Order: sequence, then C-alpha cells, then structure tokens
Amino acid sequence: MKRPELLAPAGDFEKLKIAIEYGADAVYAGVSHFSLRCHSGKEFDYETFKEAVDYAHKRGVKVYATVNSFPFENQLPLVEEHIKRLKEIGVDAMIISTIGVMKKAREIAPEIDIHVSTQANALNSWDYEAFRDLGAKRIIAARESSLKDLVKIKEKVPDIEIEIFVHGAMCFAYSGRCLLSAVQFGRNPNKGSCANDCRYPYVLYAENPETGKMFKLEEYSDGTYIMNAKDLCLIEHIPEILKSGAIDSLKIEGRTKAPYYVGVITKAYREAIDEFLKTGKCDCKKYLDEILTTKNRGLTDAYLVKRPYERDDTQNLETSLTYGEWQVSGIVNEDEETFMCKYKTFPGDEVEIVAPKNAKISECENEIGKIYNDNGKWKLKFYKIVTKNGKELDAVHSGNLNPIKLPCKLPYLTFLRKKVDFSPNGI
Repeated sequence: MKRPELLAPAGDFEKLKIAIEYGADAVYAGVSHFSLRCHSGKEFDYETFKEAVDYAHKRGVKVYATVNSFPFENQLPLVEEHIKRLKEIGVDAMIISTIGVMKKAREIAPEIDIHVSTQANALNSWDYEAFRDLGAKRIIAARESSLKDLVKIKEKVPDIEIEIFVHGAMCFAYSGRCLLSAVQFGRNPNKGSCANDCRYPYVLYAENPETGKMFKLEEYSDGTYIMNAKDLCLIEHIPEILKSGAIDSLKIEGRTKAPYYVGVITKAYREAIDEFLKTGKCDCKKYLDEILTTKNRGLTDAYLVKRPYERDDTQNLETSLTYGEWQVSGIVNEDEETFMCKYKTFPGDEVEIVAPKNAKISECENEIGKIYNDNGKWKLKFYKIVTKNGKELDAVHSGNLNPIKLPCKLPYLTFLRKKVDFSPNGI
C-alpha cells in the first residue's frame, strides 16, 4: 500500500523543527512576500528561511514554499525576484495559485516542482490535465472535492500527485475566495492578510419596509456566529483515504497556529497513518482525545466523504473558539536539561509530558522533582522550581526568560502540559 506524505505547517523556525520532530515528512512555509499567510511569513526572512530549508533537508524532510497569493500588475517584478531567491534557497516545490506565476516559475526555476494551490479550485480531471500540461507536479485539491471524485481523477490522470487537507481551519467562502475582510478592514484575503471576519459575532436586523420598524435578531447576547465554520478533522477517515490509493499527501493547515498545535496534530496523524500501514486497520477515533487538547472551533469531517448538501454540521454557531482542557506549561530547550515556562508552574505541580515521535524517556527522581510513568502516560512532578543558574523560585510564570531545570533530561521540543479550567469562573 502506498505510503502518503504527511505535510505539516511551519509558520516559523521553531514550528518547523516541531513539525519535523513530531513526524512530518514535509513542511510548507514561506517569507511574508506573496503568501496567503503573510503575517506568519514575517517570522522568516530569506536568510532564516535558507537556514530552515537546510535544517529540514539534513533530516530528510522536504520544504514547500508558499507563493500562492494573487499579485497585481505592479507586483510582477517583485514576484520574479522572489522566485529567483527561492531558487537560490533550494526549496523542493513552490505552491502557486495562478497560471501566470506558474509559467514564470517554470522559466526561472524549472528544477523546482510546482504544486497548484487549493485556491486554484481544481475540481475535475480536465483541470488536473491542464495544470499537468502547464508543468505542475501536484494539485492541492479544492476542499469541495470528494474522495470518490479524486479516485476517478487519479485513474484518468495518474501522472500527477494529489494533496488533500485533512485537518485545520475551514474557510467559510467557496475555495477561500472571500473579500469580507477587504470590505471591512481593507485587508485582502487573497493577498494573505485575512482578518478572519467570518469568526466574529454579528448582529442581524430585519426591517419591515411598510412600517419602517427594525427588529434585532440574535441567538446569543454577544451576537450570532452566522459564518463560523468548524475545523476540519479527518483522523477517523485515514483508513479509507489510504485504501483509496489516490492521495499522495495529507496536509495539516495551521501556519499561524501555536507550536503545541503543530506538534500534537502532526503526531496524531503520524501515528494514525503508521498504525494503518503496519496493521491494515486503525481505531483512529482514539487519536481524537489528543486532538481535542488543542484549541478548535468544533470539528467536522466536511466534504471529502459527504456532499455539502448531505450535512448541516459544518458550522459552529455558538462561539468562535473552543479551548481544550490542557494548557502548555513549558517546552524543553535544546540542552534537554531545562525548559522555558509558557504558563505558570509551582512547587508541587504535576504536568504531563508530550514528547516527539519515538522519543525515549526514563524515570528519575531527585531534589528538583520526579519523572515517572503513570499507566502509560509520562508525568513530571516538581518538588522545587530552580533556574539554570541555581536560583530557587516560589513559582515561574510565562514571560520569565530564565530556563528552568528539569529533574533529568527530556527530548528537545517536548511539551509539558497541565489540565486547567477555561470556563468563565476558571483560570
């Protein structure tokens, strides 16, 4: 059975490292220019992006550069220069939305693969054939595509790769073609600066034209979430996706998401894919528990296995964001002997350890604390909070830039998390 690629987001260098350590075969990233996530791209400049690409390549991981915005005429010289810089950096592919940019990329950097963005809205074999003939190696399927259609497309166009989104935020608009934030804030979504206006609560009014009376319509006191799509989650459909044989790459959305999200979601899909490839089956629902520890807007399997008209559960009409029960309290530094606090930790606190894929952890106990296995889950209990330079603290809070000692070594980029109460009366 074909082993599909697992493709994870890399909004900055730290997230790129986390994606790799937690199981990604490839990552996608970019500098701020001409990307549909230009704000996340600001975490990279050309120099650090080159460093990140080299880091990934040394670990056998591919890097795909996002060049998927829709440039205006006066931006074309800048796009051309940008493509030249990406060629020098040595990315493995460029993700592109328009045929003009695709043509120019083929002229400047014919050795770099072209991946057609989901923004191009390829829905049928004619589209796939046309993009293939223009030099594309891969199509990122429109999110409105069904698995049945993709199987048929693969049969007709077997010489092009198909990539699908399996997890992450869903755009309310058809194939992301939204201008709402351009109207309200002057931030053009197709230029990479979407303000996520669809997530806001709105107040609706109904007017009687005969009387001129205006009535306010609302479901909740803070407004109505009329456009707020749930997040995509296809973890339970991994078996049928892999058995189809049509999909070459499984993509996780989230370059602007937190490092914890990148690690946990990548690891969940890595383990689900590996379990199915190894055993021929997967009780993939068990990975939902981990997925639900991340912030989300509610989860839906969207349109890959069902047509849009066959379902009515793709929107969250109550809130723009749902918090998991867990808070990241720290992340282990490269020395593997200390961690940086991301929340707050006190003597006596117990945290759960979330380590990278295939990480090795050993039990230990000393004056700082103990690391132990509790029914299959690794945990750490702090006896003392001690900085790397030996100063003992009553507590440590996020914003404290002093590395905090661990009882013994833990793998680099391991997360420490604790259960918290995110209810209005909680923390």
